[in-house]
Amino acid sequence: MFKKFALACLPLVALSACQDPASSGDGASRSEIRIVGSSTVFPFAKAVAEQFANADPSRKSPILESTGTGGGMELFCNGTGAATPDIANASRRMKKAEFDRCAENGVTDIVELVVGIDGIAVAQSVKGKPLTLTTLDLYKALAANPFGADKNGTASWSDINAAYPAVKLNIYGPPSTSGTRDALTELIMEPGCKTDEKTAALKDSDKEKYEAVCHEVRTDGAYVDAGENDNLIIQKLAGNPDSVGIFGYSFLEENLSTVRGVPINGVEPTYDNIASGKYPGARPLYIYVKKAHLDVIPGLREYIAEFLGAGARDGYLVKAGLIASPDEERAATKAKFEALETLKGDDLK
Repeated sequence: MFKKFALACLPLVALSACQDPASSGDGASRSEIRIVGSSTVFPFAKAVAEQFANADPSRKSPILESTGTGGGMELFCNGTGAATPDIANASRRMKKAEFDRCAENGVTDIVELVVGIDGIAVAQSVKGKPLTLTTLDLYKALAANPFGADKNGTASWSDINAAYPAVKLNIYGPPSTSGTRDALTELIMEPGCKTDEKTAALKDSDKEKYEAVCHEVRTDGAYVDAGENDNLIIQKLAGNPDSVGIFGYSFLEENLSTVRGVPINGVEPTYDNIASGKYPGARPLYIYVKKAHLDVIPGLREYIAEFLGAGARDGYLVKAGLIASPDEERAATKAKFEALETLKGDDLK
C-alpha cells in the first residue's frame, strides 16, 4: 500500500501537486515502478520487468497489472503522484478523449513510445477444418448490424460464403475495454465494411452512424467476449475445434502446436508479413510514460531504456513474440525518449 506523506512539493520534475506521493525516507516518491494496461503488451512488459530487477539486486520489481488498454488509460489519467501508474501499456494509440481527460487531471506531459509491432491474429484449432477468410467475411461474421441491417442474421460460416463449412459461428475475442478490440474494429472490420460504397460514404455524411455500422460487434452469442486473458481463448479453441479466436500474434506463435493462424485476404499471420505491413491486422504497440514521474520513481528511466533495447530485432522480446519495428522507427523512438518529447494530442482521434 502507498503511504501518504506531508512533504513540500518537489521541483517541477517531480510529481505534480504532490498528490499523495509515498516517501521511502530518502525523498523518493515510491520505491517501485507501477505499470497498467494492455494484456497484449503485458507479457513483454513482464519480461522486461524481470530482466530489469535481475540486473540489479537493489532494484524492486515493477508492479504490473493487466487491465486492458482502456482500463489502463483510465487509471493512468487519474492524475499524477504515487497513487497513480507511471506507465500505461497500450495495444492501440491513446484516444483524444483519453488525452483530454489526462490533461483535466493534471497529466499534461506524456511521452508516447512505440515498443514494437503486433498482429491481430485470427486463429483456429489445428484439429479444425482450415479456414481462409477476408476482411469482408469477418465483418459479416462480427458486425452487430452489417451494412445497416436491423440485425446480423448469419449463424454459420456457410451463411457468409457458400464455399465455407456449415459450421456454427463461435468466435472468441477481446472485450470492449481492450486495445485489441479497438484494433480489430479499425483494421479488420472497417475495411470489410467499406467494401459497400453507400456505407463507406457515411464516414463523411454521418460519422456516428458510420462507426456504429462498421465498428459495433454483435452481442447475440456468435461472438463471445473472453475477457483480457488471451490464454483462455487458446484453451477454448483447443476444446472446440470448430471455433475461431482473435488475439495478439505473440499468443499464436507461442501455441502453434495447438492452434493455426487463419489467412486474411490471402495473407498468413507471420512475423515477416506483419513486420512488412502486408498482413491486414498489423498494429504498433505503445507505452505511455508520465514525464513528471521520470526523475522521482527510482529506475523508471532505466526500465524504459531496457524495454526499448529489448525490442530490437535481436532482442529477447522478439524471441518472446514481439515484432521489431523497422530500424528508422526504432531510431525515431529512441530519439523521442532521449529528448523526452511529449505528446501534443493534435493528431489523436
